[in-house]
Amino acid sequence: MKSYLPFLCSILLFVSCSKDSNTEPQTEADIIAYIAKNNLNAKKTNSGLYYVIEKEGTGIRPTSSSNVTVAYKGTFLNGGVFEQNSTGVSFNLNQVIAGWTEGIQLFKEGGEGILIVPYQLGYGLNDFRSIPGGSVLVFDVKLISVN
Repeated sequence: MKSYLPFLCSILLFVSCSKDSNTEPQTEADIIAYIAKNNLNAKKTNSGLYYVIEKEGTGIRPTSSSNVTVAYKGTFLNGGVFEQNSTGVSFNLNQVIAGWTEGIQLFKEGGEGILIVPYQLGYGLNDFRSIPGGSVLVFDVKLISVN
């Protein structure tokens, strides 16, 4: 008689390691409600990224492969902060979430504004650190420099 224990253990391991969030993904309707509640004059790109340019900046505009230094504050639609760096962090735009790769290119050096990133352009449906899967992410950003 064959033992089903290895089979059952492998299923249990697979299910317990799954990082899918149990919450419903946030939708474009949630983004639109957030924009209205906060009285933002946001624009939408073809990909679904919403953005607000508060200060255009006067320097150069980065490309999708630029190394940039950005100060930012990341929040959820409910205002809860999940990450921030007010002094600036440097990274290549081709090594971050799609919403940042696209969004940071909308600013010139010295520019400031808001990126509202739908989950499809963020971390998708899977949990990532303290960010539940399906979350819309709101970033207050300042493009300090294109390096």
